[in-house]
Amino acid sequence: MLLRGITLLSLVIAAAFCFGFDAFVGFAWLWMLPVSFAASWLALLVIAFLYLYIMCARVDKSVPQEEDSPFYRRLAAVYIEAIIKLVRVRVHTEGLEKTPKEGRFLLVCNHLFDADPGILLHYFKDSQLAFISKKENSDMLIVGDIMHKIQCQMIDRENDRQALKTILKCIQIIKEDKASIAVFPEGYCSRDNKLHHFRPGVFKIAQKTGVPIVVCTIRNTRAILPNFLRLKPTDVELHLVDVIPGEEVRGVPTVELSDRVHRLMAEDLGPDLVAEE
Repeated sequence: MLLRGITLLSLVIAAAFCFGFDAFVGFAWLWMLPVSFAASWLALLVIAFLYLYIMCARVDKSVPQEEDSPFYRRLAAVYIEAIIKLVRVRVHTEGLEKTPKEGRFLLVCNHLFDADPGILLHYFKDSQLAFISKKENSDMLIVGDIMHKIQCQMIDRENDRQALKTILKCIQIIKEDKASIAVFPEGYCSRDNKLHHFRPGVFKIAQKTGVPIVVCTIRNTRAILPNFLRLKPTDVELHLVDVIPGEEVRGVPTVELSDRVHRLMAEDLGPDLVAEE
């Protein structure tokens, strides 16, 4: 939507520029039109991201965010879509029709690259996802501000007591029907593109709330940056593997839930993408 608007407005500006200088009378428009279009397109793109920066600079992360912000969630959706198109990521999806249409859920996925949350937000944009993320991400320019406004919860992976507080906060968010929670149960980006051992504590969110667990896998996102630098598109696969019903989750030990979800992901990814641990 954003890039389409920028493109159409740039075309109008370029045409007006050529009309203003009578370029269409002769052949000057042959170079003037594409040059003015390119200049307008780049200028509007810079303005669009300057607007994003200004909106995020207004966010006070010292103030707890108790409600989801529709404005910042919409802002995130518009800019994520634009970035996906700019870096030429082609996402091939499978099984998304199984996404629960009513009620909250816990979404779990393997984690390969920093772009994974953005892709999940884009393809589950109607599900109002709030991510559990490492506390260091709160300091990221723009990203940290938007995460704060859409109720993402920061977790201290080195402090068990603080991590438990984050889990309890996520349980509260689901019980109060404020958002669905998304988490990468490995706890970090995989360095070898393979699925690794889970931290079962995050499954307490589903265990205590009785919400379904939406099991996803993602492939090839680590190739996005090197391909972008080589001016190549990147094909990414996003699969919704299964939805474990809430009645099969409530009260079940977290280790058992963790093992079940890990098996589902491993079966979908295949043995070549599962680490031997």
